[in-house]
Amino acid sequence: MNSLKLRPHHALCAQFFEGKGYSEAFVAHMYGILSELDRGTSVTLVDGCDAICAGCPNMQNGACETDEKVRSIDRRAIEAMGVRFGDTLPWRDLSALAKDRIIAAEKLSDVCRDCEWIDICEGKRG
Repeated sequence: MNSLKLRPHHALCAQFFEGKGYSEAFVAHMYGILSELDRGTSVTLVDGCDAICAGCPNMQNGACETDEKVRSIDRRAIEAMGVRFGDTLPWRDLSALAKDRIIAAEKLSDVCRDCEWIDICEGKRG
């Protein structure tokens, strides 16, 4: 079964994305990923760059320029959701874990505390 590679914290980004991003190309790429997720694909949690990162201008030579910061957000997200790197599960299940164990549990501001987009997510969660 094919699955989409996804960083754990991107399960949160997908909940709140509203067309803002690093560039028009990135926004278009993100909408493509969201469409694939909406079709019910499975995801495999990866420790590093994923399908969303592929469209990000912070990707340079296959690596993220903000890798340390992003990995810390991933670690907090994966711990809060109770999953592991390498797990493959339906997107709907991962999305539900993000909603239940992070967003509804009031952990978003802690898990995503280093993210430059947190104000968008907090505003939409409101």
